[in-house]
Amino acid sequence: MPSSQSAAEEEPQRKRAPWGVIALVLLTGLALIRNGSGEFAVGPPQPASAAATDNRTHGQTRAEGPNPLPFSFAERVRIPAIQVDAPIQPVGLDAQGWIDAPPPADPNLAGWFNGAVSPGEKGTSVIVGHVDNNAGPAVFYGLGSLAKGNHIEIQRKDGITAVFEVYGIEVFNKENIPAPKVYGDKGGAELRVITCGGGFTKERGYDGNVVAFARLVKTT
Repeated sequence: MPSSQSAAEEEPQRKRAPWGVIALVLLTGLALIRNGSGEFAVGPPQPASAAATDNRTHGQTRAEGPNPLPFSFAERVRIPAIQVDAPIQPVGLDAQGWIDAPPPADPNLAGWFNGAVSPGEKGTSVIVGHVDNNAGPAVFYGLGSLAKGNHIEIQRKDGITAVFEVYGIEVFNKENIPAPKVYGDKGGAELRVITCGGGFTKERGYDGNVVAFARLVKTT
């Protein structure tokens, strides 16, 4: 018989929806992550064109690299290149079926969407966070400045740290996110880190999402 803790950790797996369904929800729901003030002298950095994924990269599967990990809750995200070191809380869907974001009042908090795989499992896991709040920059303010080859480290509850390497960083209009490219299963353990970006108006907030594409390269 599994322990009650093990059973609790397995529960999100049993409730997980297929990506083909979740992608459509996230396509709408990520528009909620737009609570930034937009009142800074310089806005958040935007991805350089050279950092975009290419068709060969995003269509590849990875036979090499570490084996995918079993399920475990995500606890912390570290991105050394942009000085991110933040706790992670699980986030799900709200009453309208949109993805929740972490509370905007805490600028150093990220959310793991627990309706998908956990970071390091086979499939595409998703970490979300605010770019700013009314007080200033938030956890993923610098996400758009990442470059290919940068690492994203996810500390898991089981004591394993899953290390992902960035292979693309792009900004997409929230009304036209290419769901298969962003959320689709590439055959290995992948990660997407998502925040707001693009233009900003007080009426509509940010009009885009910055998406970092990364794949598992090692575990520690």
